[in-house]
Amino acid sequence: MRSADTRHRGPHPADSNLFAPRWVPVLRTAVQELSWLLTRGYPPGATLKLVGDRYALTERQRWAVGRAACTDEQYQRRTAAQLPATNLDGRLVSIDGFNLLITLETALSGGVVLRGRDGALRDLSSVHGTYRAVLETDRAIELAAAALRPLAPGPIRWLLDQPVSNSGRLAARLRELGPRLGLPWTAEVVLNPDRELAQTTDIVVTSDSAVLDQAGSWLNLAALALEAAPPRWLLDLSGNGSTAGPTFGDGKT
Repeated sequence: MRSADTRHRGPHPADSNLFAPRWVPVLRTAVQELSWLLTRGYPPGATLKLVGDRYALTERQRWAVGRAACTDEQYQRRTAAQLPATNLDGRLVSIDGFNLLITLETALSGGVVLRGRDGALRDLSSVHGTYRAVLETDRAIELAAAALRPLAPGPIRWLLDQPVSNSGRLAARLRELGPRLGLPWTAEVVLNPDRELAQTTDIVVTSDSAVLDQAGSWLNLAALALEAAPPRWLLDLSGNGSTAGPTFGDGKT
């Protein structure tokens, strides 16, 4: 699989304004307030609109806030299930392939990478049904392998979404690179990776919220991999883990 010669997964043209330093405290407050309301059973869609309207957030800013927020119960469960970066003692690992690689590609391309309340890293790339390798794809795979090798994992399998275009080509590239990187992993193209990841007893690598809420254990591999190549644009919306009730300032900076 050959990367497109001029393509990267970099920032949206408006991101320099939407996620400028002056917006960071506003977005963090919005994440905390959304999380507080969701914890108390408020409906996600309507509540995100409520919080977004309150702080006059754009659609892309609201998307970031929604991806970063979670309820107290979700936060506690995900925190308890997250494994430290220590010896995995030969345990099996299943990787949400597109989820991990697109986040790493975005980070390497200078795009916005979010750190959510649960500590997971997430991207804001718009990849829906179509995937194209970029110049950073191989480097992203190499970073993932470099982070995994010292942990002594058992068999590793990458799961890629069958409905996404070029999934077969990416699977072939992963199989090709694995032995060179010291990890002869497998790469499978399956109809619904999320379902398999949610049901497996393997260690899961993903930042997908629905999967994290069901996984028995998960590894924050994106964060570990990027220790060797820190993101140029890390938008940390994690806060301190505790939720705060709504305040009544004007929410503007």
